[in-house]
Amino acid sequence: MAVTVNIYYSGENGNARKFAEEMVSSGVADDIRAEAGNIRYEYFFPMEDAETVLLIDSWEDQHSIDAHHASPMMAKIIGLREKYGLHMKVERYVSDEDGVPEADKAFIKE
Repeated sequence: MAVTVNIYYSGENGNARKFAEEMVSSGVADDIRAEAGNIRYEYFFPMEDAETVLLIDSWEDQHSIDAHHASPMMAKIIGLREKYGLHMKVERYVSDEDGVPEADKAFIKE
């Protein structure tokens, strides 16, 4: 059962984007992607909100998230969040083990 966490980072004066750029350029994002249990760690920029960045962060299970939260990566993330004065809104999703229903597949082009 995979767990996906959507984190909306918001700030002022482009700080959310600067945060995401530093997470990537400093190698912290790659280090997180290399952690055991990480499935996805990727930033997106909403078209209609220049002061927000969306992080899609997926893990194999809750144990993997707990290990990540106990890792040295968290101190780096927290330090950068504080540096850029960011606020967060968090959404959490658990994978649907049955996958995409047949009725929905007609609307998906792969």
